[in-house]
Amino acid sequence: MRTRQSPLGDRVNRQQPAPPAAQCGNPVAGLIDRFGRRVTYVRLSVTDRCDLRCVYCMSEKMTFLPRAQLLTLEEMARLGRLFSELGVTKLRVTGGEPLVRPNVIWLFEQLGALSGVRDLTLTTNATQLGRYAGALRDAGVSRINISLDTLIPERFRAITRVGEIGKTLSGLEAARRVGFQRIKLNTVVLKHRNHDEVVDLVRFAIERGIDISFIEEMPLGVIGDHDRAEAYYSSDAIRRDLAEHFDLVPTIDGTGGPSKYFQIAGEETRVGFISPHSHNFCGDCNRVRVTALGRLLLCLGQEHSSDLRRVLHANPTDDDRVKRAIVAAMDLKPRGHAFDLQAKPVIFRHMNMTGG
Repeated sequence: MRTRQSPLGDRVNRQQPAPPAAQCGNPVAGLIDRFGRRVTYVRLSVTDRCDLRCVYCMSEKMTFLPRAQLLTLEEMARLGRLFSELGVTKLRVTGGEPLVRPNVIWLFEQLGALSGVRDLTLTTNATQLGRYAGALRDAGVSRINISLDTLIPERFRAITRVGEIGKTLSGLEAARRVGFQRIKLNTVVLKHRNHDEVVDLVRFAIERGIDISFIEEMPLGVIGDHDRAEAYYSSDAIRRDLAEHFDLVPTIDGTGGPSKYFQIAGEETRVGFISPHSHNFCGDCNRVRVTALGRLLLCLGQEHSSDLRRVLHANPTDDDRVKRAIVAAMDLKPRGHAFDLQAKPVIFRHMNMTGG
């Protein structure tokens, strides 16, 4: 299954060109930034498009990227292999909604065959899982994260602008039916939108033997739907709400990402908290992102990036040069993010452009 090659000449969002190979470090050393943090986790965005329009992710009238400017699936597979050879052990495929990208199962098959990747995961809104759950399992996907912010159909429609909750719930059940052992819900909590549902969502997760993470909203892009400072609901507030109903036991378990987990006493379910505002997690960050345009984004909350698409096009058969460019880009990774709920905004790219 092949896709057509993209044309040369990406002129989008050039903050920082990739360094020449002659200036790059030794790829054998792996991916270590200037603060000594080793990068072992890459989030690979395959598209900025989505079949939902979540209020915290994009503007209502979103203009999507021309498809010809995106990395091809072959280029994404090559990057996945090169990152693996540089010591990356976890790959997460994101979007937009990854499963709306034509032929994307081919990419999962290529990534799933990489011997160095111990954890191949997917973040999805689950609307397409009824079609693809079995193929994803067969391709080697080990875990699935499903975005679900509410259990109330009317609220689901309001938050997603266009969505029907039945499709997401059916997709969740399809993933359970084909045997995925580790499924996690991701819930972005907004005050006065869904903060009063956190207990119900945990009970929903317990009934299905799955995990759930609650996420403080990331201030990415101009959304025009709500004031992020007013909608902010902290992880500490969520924990207080949950503690009235559940015994939360601290655990050192993790999945290689920013979630800090608690076990629900007597249950299989773990509750995670992703807290960029109230509990900064930058100190031990092990992650970078590749956008669908091929920019290596070194921090979710900063604009430091390197143009891997240009390097791939300039070196179609020279893997070593691409590796050296990736290694050199680690020097661009900042100490931490610059999220500020009062900013208007700090980061202008939307979450769907970044790669969730």
